[in-house]
Amino acid sequence: MKLAGLQKTSVIDFPDQISAVVFCQGCNFYCPYCHNKQLIPVETPAGEELMPQDYFFRFLKQREKLLDGITITGGEPLLQPNLKEFMLKIKEESNLLIKLDTNGSNFLKLKALIKADLIDYLAVDIKFSWNNYEQVAPAELVSEIKKSVAMIINSDLKYEFRTTVVPQLHNISEIAKIAAQIKGADKYFIQNFRPLNTLAAELSQSRTFAPSELSKFRLEAEKYLNDVQIRA
Repeated sequence: MKLAGLQKTSVIDFPDQISAVVFCQGCNFYCPYCHNKQLIPVETPAGEELMPQDYFFRFLKQREKLLDGITITGGEPLLQPNLKEFMLKIKEESNLLIKLDTNGSNFLKLKALIKADLIDYLAVDIKFSWNNYEQVAPAELVSEIKKSVAMIINSDLKYEFRTTVVPQLHNISEIAKIAAQIKGADKYFIQNFRPLNTLAAELSQSRTFAPSELSKFRLEAEKYLNDVQIRA
């Protein structure tokens, strides 16, 4: 596991739980609005070091009674070859729930984690409608994401799909297409973009959507989905 950082306490990353957030190094997407751009390279940027796993598990022992769970995020955690073993060790050494954040681009690995009952809550980023995914990811990954979405919707998992919306990239028509392609999903969040530490430097000067615009997006998505919420 390539662990790039640790947020020791969060009350917003894991719904209804107090969690620590561990960040994985490396991502197979190149979202221009990414606010963790330092986590995209497979190797850590010059001058930075990976966090030893021993440090992470010592932290768990010290803080286990103060936490409800662990959020594993990135980067893209499914790129990590030892992710399953890492999650098993968390389960074996603590009594903590695990939330996994992913882009859903490795169907087989995600399927194995679900089958092993290692995920207590799953959050999957749906970046765009399928035809527009090439803006952020290699085209061959779209079929993987489609299979992941179908599997999740038909599972017994607690999960959410979510889209970070950016004024230059998303509009009400795009939201309608996204909502239609995840029809049947339990929960969908529309997240407002924040112009901080973005991969594309020009987006650091971008505006964000107004509450009224986000409300229109929600109403459009509700034509296809029962539970649509906004994270402003």
